[in-house]
Amino acid sequence: MPDDRLTNEQALDRKEQIPTNLRLLVLIEEVAQAGVPVAPAALSEALGLPKPTIHRLLTTAEAEGFLQRDVDGRSYGPGKRMRWLASNTLSSQRIRTERLMIMKALAEEVGETCNLAAPGRYGMVYLDRVETHWPLRIQLPVGTQVPFHCTASGKMYLSSLRSDKLERLIDSLGLTRHTARTLTDPQQLRDELTLTRERGYSTDDEEFMEGMTAIAVPIRDTQNRLLTTLSLHAPMQRSSVKTLAQHFEVVKAATVKLEKLAQD
Repeated sequence: MPDDRLTNEQALDRKEQIPTNLRLLVLIEEVAQAGVPVAPAALSEALGLPKPTIHRLLTTAEAEGFLQRDVDGRSYGPGKRMRWLASNTLSSQRIRTERLMIMKALAEEVGETCNLAAPGRYGMVYLDRVETHWPLRIQLPVGTQVPFHCTASGKMYLSSLRSDKLERLIDSLGLTRHTARTLTDPQQLRDELTLTRERGYSTDDEEFMEGMTAIAVPIRDTQNRLLTTLSLHAPMQRSSVKTLAQHFEVVKAATVKLEKLAQD
């Protein structure tokens, strides 16, 4: 089987040939592929470009909103425009039509609303939503941003983070109480995230809104990194968290289809 990996010398030759008008795009691509905030020195080494050039490109990308500095003030991650670019790409008509068909089939089989959410700067952002046929439903339209610490989609995202990044985020979140059930103690939240990793799904037991329950399952890329989450939402009068969790395998099967769609 041929080895598709480039040797160090081949990689360096290719990087040195990056056209000037493509350097900013390639830098943004490198940050996206890293999956974690990247320091200028690491970008310089990865792309084979001089540090002054890297700093100039980063300044431009930050000023235009494609990249933003991480909390350490030195490394860079995706900015608002880059996240919207990714969201709009995922929402292209062909992909979105197929995605909604998968979600619609799930909503009909389970009998509850399902939604797709992606991590934003300050919370999870709803990308798509398919409503249940029941007249009693929770209204959270596409574009809604919800907190990380007290929603099923948000807790699934938090559970996917490396321990050091998770600790920094927990310290900065503020763990605002939204209902009597909201987890506002950092250790209780950590314990909940550990349980989430073990069972493969996260829950919202009236923690964000009174009377609303939810479970969420991750949708991952080819490198096993979380892209988005697929959730089921229901009024407590109709479905408890325990009831929703009984549909885990069905939701998981839908995420497998969505992952294949995203990789095509």
